[in-house]
Amino acid sequence: MTESSRGAAGDAAPGVARRLACFIYEGVLLFGVVFISGYLYSTLTQQRHAMQGQHGLQAFLFIVLGIYFIWFWSHGGQTVAMKAWHIRVVDNQQRPLGQWRALARYLLSWLWFLPALLSVWLLDLHGLGAIFGSLFAGVLAYAALAWLHPQRQFLHDAICGTRLITQRPVKR
Repeated sequence: MTESSRGAAGDAAPGVARRLACFIYEGVLLFGVVFISGYLYSTLTQQRHAMQGQHGLQAFLFIVLGIYFIWFWSHGGQTVAMKAWHIRVVDNQQRPLGQWRALARYLLSWLWFLPALLSVWLLDLHGLGAIFGSLFAGVLAYAALAWLHPQRQFLHDAICGTRLITQRPVKR
């Protein structure tokens, strides 16, 4: 299926390439969120060295990112990047997501990274190139799984009963 492939309710499913472009744009936007959150964490905890309290920082960032995604997905179905790329997340009946389903989607969306991160840990990789290479290969492999789904949805969407649709702005 292509960009014009249709879901059950007739809304076009965005193409995998467009979703990956949105994914990259989301990462650029989240850089600022993570930077400010990390600064806030280090200020509140009086952290003076990056290696001290790193697990606390990781947990804090996990929660901050969760709040970001859950709030946007349950209040309109679009993050800032999704609005720019005209992509909306809905449940399989085309309804907006509630907070519990948005939470499930957030937790399951870590499937993008967990296999690659697990391989980095199991292989005891330390080089920045090897780590980013593993993450890049893992993300591409995960995205490729969408071509196996009838509506080209990602695995975490198929599991939690959500789907991405094209949401063009209304012309006036």
